[in-house]
Amino acid sequence: MTQPACPPIPHGERRDKVLSRLAEGSLILPAAPVRHKNADSEYRYRPDSELLYVTGWSDPGCVAILRGFADEDRYVLFVPERDAAAELWTGPRRDLEEVRAAFGADRVFPAGEFAERAPGLLAGGDRIWYRLGTSRVCDRVVREALRSGRRTRPRRGTGPCLVGDPGAVLDDLRLRKDQAEIARMREAARISVAAFRDALRSVRAGAREWEVEAALDGGFRRRGANGPAFATIVAAGANACTLHYAANDSRIRAGDLVLVDAGAEFDFYAADISRTVPAPGPLPGHRREAHEVVRRAHRAALAACGPGRQLAGVHEAAVRAIAGGLVELGAVRGTVDEVVEEKAYHPFFPHSTSHWLGLDTHDVGDYKGAHGSVVLEPGMVFTVEPGLYFPSGGRSWASELVGTGIRIEDVVLITEAGTEVLTGGLPTGLEALADMVGDG
Repeated sequence: MTQPACPPIPHGERRDKVLSRLAEGSLILPAAPVRHKNADSEYRYRPDSELLYVTGWSDPGCVAILRGFADEDRYVLFVPERDAAAELWTGPRRDLEEVRAAFGADRVFPAGEFAERAPGLLAGGDRIWYRLGTSRVCDRVVREALRSGRRTRPRRGTGPCLVGDPGAVLDDLRLRKDQAEIARMREAARISVAAFRDALRSVRAGAREWEVEAALDGGFRRRGANGPAFATIVAAGANACTLHYAANDSRIRAGDLVLVDAGAEFDFYAADISRTVPAPGPLPGHRREAHEVVRRAHRAALAACGPGRQLAGVHEAAVRAIAGGLVELGAVRGTVDEVVEEKAYHPFFPHSTSHWLGLDTHDVGDYKGAHGSVVLEPGMVFTVEPGLYFPSGGRSWASELVGTGIRIEDVVLITEAGTEVLTGGLPTGLEALADMVGDG
């Protein structure tokens, strides 16, 4: 399938912003390691999101160093050299000059020279932004740079003396998506909605959960996505009460509610959708009512989104709607205010309403700062996903609700004008969803 044209990602502009934030420091970003399933069988490679964000590099074996204090060689890459034997197995590599031209680096060196050259590149700064434990080679270099800095700084006034988490430099930038990122997230959302519409036909009595999973994941790939952004969840009946259910091996029964939580990853940007759909068969009234409670909470949370509003307000709106619904269902007693104040809703709605979305499904970014909840700004992308769960063992609600789990989730972009629900093309109502599922 031909992929849509998206604006080029402005890696150079990003690096300029990063370099200005580094001041007298250095930033080290190693590639994610290759992970093996067993012996020499590898999982499909997924690049490190921070390295990808700053450089665009999406293969193994690279380390990037950015130096805020330097007048030259401010952006240096260490990459795998050409190697005919290795390329036979893992594919062609660029030579060093091709890498320099393609990725805009000031200098490019062979990855094997990192341990030798990196100490000199780090020596002129006062701190190193690096996540210890990411790479054994980088760990050794950073520790040696700190030991060297301890010796040289008292007499020369230079040398690194601190190590900090790169997230302190990068997270705030990644939280606000640029137009190139938004275009990719819109496409991830479009692919996800289309794949859901097709895959829900697989929801029928007697089918296995993995049949729906296969239809979704195949639908993502057929439409040009990298694949699923995270492990697809298809949870029929009581399985939906396990929030991160992963087995996907149970049989769907007539009248089950089936919770489907999935999203495509397009050009490494994620979507995330949840719908709870009815398998053909009788669906008792209390489960219909519970689904409508979650739908009301979803609408209330969406209405609380907008530029200048607090993210915490989105959760608060969902909680109040859930609390009111639980009172109506007879699952809890008291007024809505009492249920909220006492958190009596929490056993039924134990998770937050939102998480950030981007290069990672649970993307980086603070939810609360020194002055309270984060204020929503244009370019922020997050989920809205209220839910209700009635695990077995409960005695304070109608027996037909026991083993019921319901979640409705969409992706929201904050714009200058308000909000855009990127996944809004997929219905949330029980009747509309019932029209999409397979025959009994």
